[in-house]
Amino acid sequence: MSPASGRPLPQTVPWPKSEQQALDWEQVIHAMAGILNKIGTTLEMIKWEHSIFALPFALTAMLLAAGGLPGWHTVAWIVVAMVSARSAAMAFNRWADADLDAENPRTQKRAIPAGMLSKQFVLGFTCLAVAVFLVAAAELNRLTLELAPVALIVLLGYSYLKRVTRWSHLGLGLALGLAPAAAWIAVRGSLDPRILVLSAAVTLWAGGFDVLYACQDYEHDRVAGLHSLPQASGPDAAFWTARAMHLAMLALLVWFGKLFSFGLTGWLGVVAVGLLLAYEHSIVSPRDLRRLNAAFFTMNGVIAMVFLGFVTADLWMRR
Repeated sequence: MSPASGRPLPQTVPWPKSEQQALDWEQVIHAMAGILNKIGTTLEMIKWEHSIFALPFALTAMLLAAGGLPGWHTVAWIVVAMVSARSAAMAFNRWADADLDAENPRTQKRAIPAGMLSKQFVLGFTCLAVAVFLVAAAELNRLTLELAPVALIVLLGYSYLKRVTRWSHLGLGLALGLAPAAAWIAVRGSLDPRILVLSAAVTLWAGGFDVLYACQDYEHDRVAGLHSLPQASGPDAAFWTARAMHLAMLALLVWFGKLFSFGLTGWLGVVAVGLLLAYEHSIVSPRDLRRLNAAFFTMNGVIAMVFLGFVTADLWMRR
């Protein structure tokens, strides 16, 4: 009671109103944190930032097919198709290789063997990414939708190639090499054989670096019975094979430049790719793989973006 008036003091309303309400908020916050953590783990698992490998080559083909920038509807759905297709391929690869990853010291900390994500969740995510890819293909044109299952066979089938052939690296290369041809079809609704030269170049580019990347697992693959060029012929021969593949890639880019009548800026882009490839090979060797991640991840993204930039500038200057 108030000493002055003798009336009872007003009751204060606590916040939150009850312990149950506080518990409910804690559960909501905990659930949200769990969801965000799972999203982060999923993005790390699929290495979503490495979508930059093939995407610039797809955008290059898109610009050439349109003679400039197509409508934003086309641009947006090409990007969605590319990112969702790669996400499906990466997630499926982690699902298919979960048991193999658990036995390999280099990959034991990946999401599934480390227990951060379940195989059921990863398979569900793969199905979701496939569904998004199919929607994007349908939004582009009829031919992209009709060919989407073929693309998925290549993208998902790659995961099993190392169980049967030493040339599995070309399977990965083809998965990325489909990007330019697919983007051309997305714009034109038909396929121009000239764009297949860029697809072949990307296939050899990505396949060559997958050969180098597989050198890390040379000993493990022998024990596990998996197939790769390093496992079959040794790291030294594998490095020479990768160099030959990248020289062939440059030759294909020269042919591609002639087919599309590159100007000076476009040819400078081809030269820049050659110099960057030479630098990548200079920082790794069969006996020193310490900088392989820098060569494989960082520089490959730079190569793709540099080529896109020079071709875009060349198109703009010739208009």
